[in-house]
Amino acid sequence: MREEQQRISTSLLDLDSHHGYRLLHGARLAGDTWRRWDEAQTRIALLWRLFDAYQRVLDAAAQQRERIGRRADHDALRRLTWLLTGPSVELPGGEVPLEKRTLLGPAKERATLDEAVDMMSTAYDRAADVIAAADAAWSALLVPLEAAEESWRETARIGQSLDDVRHPELDRLGRELTALGRLVRTDPLSLVRDGRPDTSRLDRVRAALDGLRAEFAELAGLRDGFPQRAAGLRATIERVEAVEREARDARETALVKIENATVPEPPAQGTALRERLAALDALREECRWSELARHTEELDRAAAQALEQAGHSVRLSTGLLDRRGELRGRLEAYRAKAGRLGFAEDELLTRLHGEARELLWTAPCDLRRATAAVAEYQRALRACEKETRRA
Repeated sequence: MREEQQRISTSLLDLDSHHGYRLLHGARLAGDTWRRWDEAQTRIALLWRLFDAYQRVLDAAAQQRERIGRRADHDALRRLTWLLTGPSVELPGGEVPLEKRTLLGPAKERATLDEAVDMMSTAYDRAADVIAAADAAWSALLVPLEAAEESWRETARIGQSLDDVRHPELDRLGRELTALGRLVRTDPLSLVRDGRPDTSRLDRVRAALDGLRAEFAELAGLRDGFPQRAAGLRATIERVEAVEREARDARETALVKIENATVPEPPAQGTALRERLAALDALREECRWSELARHTEELDRAAAQALEQAGHSVRLSTGLLDRRGELRGRLEAYRAKAGRLGFAEDELLTRLHGEARELLWTAPCDLRRATAAVAEYQRALRACEKETRRA
C-alpha cells in the first residue's frame, strides 16, 4: 500500500507540473473549455483532499502496526484490520444529508482504502483527459494561428505601402483572425472535432491571406519595376509598328505583282497602343496601383495580339508571292527534267512551258491560270515519259 501511495503521489505531482495544466491554470478561459476545466479543477481539488485522507489512514495503520510489535493484541489487530480493509477513509465533502441519516448512523460518508484509490483513479483520469485534450488542441492550433497572424501583419505592411490599395478582404480576414485567435486562446476545446483539433478555419484564412499577399506583392513589384515593364511594352509596340509597316509594304507588292489579290488592309494599332502606354504613366504618377496592374496586363495582351495580327497580314501578302515563287521553281525543275529525258525540243512541252512562264513572269501574275499551266506542263511531261517506256 505504501508503494501504491508513492505511485499516486508521483502521478499527482506530474499532473500539477504538466504543461497543459499550467496553461489552463494561467489562461482566461471561456465556453466549453472553461466549463470542462472548472469541472476538472473541482475533481483535482477533491483528488488532493481524498489523497490527504487516504494518507492519514495509512499513517494511522503504520502507527498501529508499530504499537502491536511482536505481541499480538486482539483489539489492536482488529483495529489495524479495520483501518486497512474497513470504511476507514472519511470522504472530503461527503457529509450525509440529514434526510438520509439514521439516529445512530454516521454523519460522514466513508470508504475503504481500495475504494478511495478507485475514486482517485476516476477523478484523475477525467481531469487528465481535459488537460491532455486542451494541451493537444493548443499545440495543434497555436502554431498555425501565430503563422496566420504574422501573415496578416506582413500582408497589411505590403498593403500599406501601396497608397491607393484599400482591400476590404484584408479587413474581413483581420476580423476573422481576431475572432479565431480569441477562440483558440480561450476556448481551444470548442475547436476539437471527433477527438482531433479542427484547423480548417485557420487553413482557409491562411490560404486567403497567401493569395492576398501574393496580389499585393505583385502590385508592389509592378510599382518598383514599372520602368522596365514599360520599356518592354514600348519595345513590343515598336515591333508592332514595324511589322505593320512590313505588312503594308507586302500588301502593296502583292497588289502590284498578283492579279486579283484579295489581301485585306493591314490593321494600324501602333498609335492606339502608344496612347494606352502613355495613360499607364499617368496612373503610375497618381499611384493608382490596382488600376495600373489591370491596364498593364490588358495592354500587354493587346500588344501581343496586335503583333500577331500584323504578322498574319504579312503572311497573307507574302504567301501569294511565295506561291508564285514556288510555281516558278517547280516549272524550271520540270523543264530540267524534260531536258535530262531528251524532250528539250518537244514542241508540245516547249509550247506549254512558254505559256506557263509567261503567266508566272508577267505582272500582275494570274496565280490561278499559272497554277493550271504548270500542272498541264507536268501532265504532258509524264505522258512523254510513259510513251518512251512503252517504246
